Amino acid sequence: MSVESKKGKVIIFSAPSGAGKTSIVQLLLKKLTNLSFSISACTREKRENETNEVDYYFLTLDSFKKKISNSSFIEWEEVYKDQFYGTLKSEIDRIWNNNQHVIFDVDVKGGIALKNYFGKNALSIFIEPPSIKELKKRLVNRGSEDVKSLNKRISKAKLELSFKENFDAVVVNKTLNNAFIETETLVQNFLNN
Repeated sequence: MSVESKKGKVIIFSAPSGAGKTSIVQLLLKKLTNLSFSISACTREKRENETNEVDYYFLTLDSFKKKISNSSFIEWEEVYKDQFYGTLKSEIDRIWNNNQHVIFDVDVKGGIALKNYFGKNALSIFIEPPSIKELKKRLVNRGSEDVKSLNKRISKAKLELSFKENFDAVVVNKTLNNAFIETETLVQNFLNN
């Protein structure tokens, strides 16, 4: 099975940074054993708590650009200046070869590109924060942002929210438990049909 044949199902999660998509994806992966996480490639610096080839494939800028020229990505994007993110075709093949469905945790443009690529074999879910004020509070509490990056993420979030109608479903994450229950139902229904 290869990514070019598009056999298999994929679940795509997108959201502004801090909306809770990663927490929901982690809960789904614990509960649904037929899902496997698609590890994205990126050029950003590895955070202290992250592991290469577990959280991301951390690539140099030159290596990432070489993979672009070799058509190694399903989709890729320069999210911030010299900060590229993308989905490697080899990653999807790895998951499908293990008879698993793919789950993605990607930015909004990546989510739209993946939905366009996989079509009816994909369920795209947008996780929406209850408000920009709450989103800012969550980002501050995460403790990984300085003032400049916080403002950049909030500005980007406002733009990303305008794309939520491009997704198959929108789940507002007021409380993680309720958002997870709603999301799990959507995913189970999609996988069982």
